[in-house]
Amino acid sequence: MRAGTAVRLLEERVKRALGGGARAQRVLVLGAVLGLDGADKGTVSAMAGPLKHAFSIGNTEIGLLATVVAVVGGVFTIPVGALTDRVRRTRLLAFSTVLWVAATAMSGFAPSYLWLLVSRAALGAVTATSGPTVASLTGDYFPVRERARTYGSILAGELAGTALGFAVSGTVGSALGWRFAFWWLVIPGVLLVWAVWRLPEPVRGSQGRTEDERRSESEGAPPREDRDPAKKAVAASGVTADEDLVLREDPRGLSLWRAVGRVLRVRTNLVLIVASALGYFFFSGLRSFATLFTTHQYGVSNSVASLLVLVVGAGALVGVLAGGRVADRLLGRRRPNARVLVPTVCLLAVPVFAAPAIHTTTLLVALPLLISALILLGAVNPPLDAARLDIIHPYLWGRAEGVRTVLRTLAEGPAPTLFGFVSSGVFGGPHGLEYTLLVFLLPLFAAGLLGLVALRTYPKDVATAEASARAIRAEGA
Repeated sequence: MRAGTAVRLLEERVKRALGGGARAQRVLVLGAVLGLDGADKGTVSAMAGPLKHAFSIGNTEIGLLATVVAVVGGVFTIPVGALTDRVRRTRLLAFSTVLWVAATAMSGFAPSYLWLLVSRAALGAVTATSGPTVASLTGDYFPVRERARTYGSILAGELAGTALGFAVSGTVGSALGWRFAFWWLVIPGVLLVWAVWRLPEPVRGSQGRTEDERRSESEGAPPREDRDPAKKAVAASGVTADEDLVLREDPRGLSLWRAVGRVLRVRTNLVLIVASALGYFFFSGLRSFATLFTTHQYGVSNSVASLLVLVVGAGALVGVLAGGRVADRLLGRRRPNARVLVPTVCLLAVPVFAAPAIHTTTLLVALPLLISALILLGAVNPPLDAARLDIIHPYLWGRAEGVRTVLRTLAEGPAPTLFGFVSSGVFGGPHGLEYTLLVFLLPLFAAGLLGLVALRTYPKDVATAEASARAIRAEGA
């Protein structure tokens, strides 16, 4: 079979798997936006050794390079979320990608650690756009019944990008130097700007509905219940809305702080944000020191370590793709809290596999355990992200995602620096990173316990979001 034929067959299979040409394009582009950010973070981790040598810095300074991106991004996310709810989202995303390319090029030109740190801070301000816009566009591009599964396909882009950051940047950096490990990212960045610019802007609140369906609902027809299994399952369970939290005015007219207050009053949303933040806390610290830990713990070279990180990361990719599908399948079987149940079980199970993998020095023992742990960790986010859209009105999605990112950043942002400090300043010695990773498995277990709380509050918040949608439609009519 010729190469051209093989490529066309692969393209057709991808389109079918993602639901058709137009839908596949949107999933791939949104996934690539997250993937580019993941590739950048993977690059910093893969180049940790060369950067330490080039600027005479330690683990704490390496962690700070990741922390500054997260913290600055968190600061900018709420105002960007407000923009997302008001302006053309595809244009906002394209413009931010242009700035991302410029900031990444600056990182490669850094003559000093301070320059590199400042360029990373600029990158953080730009990456603030991706969370709110991707979440809002995902909610309006795709049908509600497939929300978790679709989110899984999009989030797979972030993991694939992170893997490329480790593998390609590690290879390029080893051959040409750490500066080229950043510069190669400019090429896919420019291509992504073109792809984002070509995306159509969906109607707000459409959630995958056709124009005829939206017109019928605006004229008073009830929405098709079979399109939203979450609301259907909740209604069948007899759970009613919290009347005190039902929106009775168009939330697009709310001031920023009133909107933030509304978002934080949704109990499930607050619990899921904290649980997600604890999960990201561990993953962020692990990602920043994965290559260093692998070389020291298992006695392999930097290039082999980058390859092993890629193999283990494939487990997270499997989890991301499977987690949303499992949750949506359970939801179709009338399990109203399925999008919370799946991540809760996974978070509670991750430490069972991760702890022995981190402690052992035998690679053959550690590898299957690490892959299993990453499968479970990857399965957490797609259903959680879908659940947050289920409990928030579509006109608040951008600001809700902004709030989530800020609160998540308070936990995730300091993680790389804290991991670096604890490993060298608290434990020290050859086992510093091992002990640090073991201690910071505790937040993952705490996140699982919070999921048990969300299992009880999620159905009522879904019912409240649906009651708000009905009240706002009636007010508009």
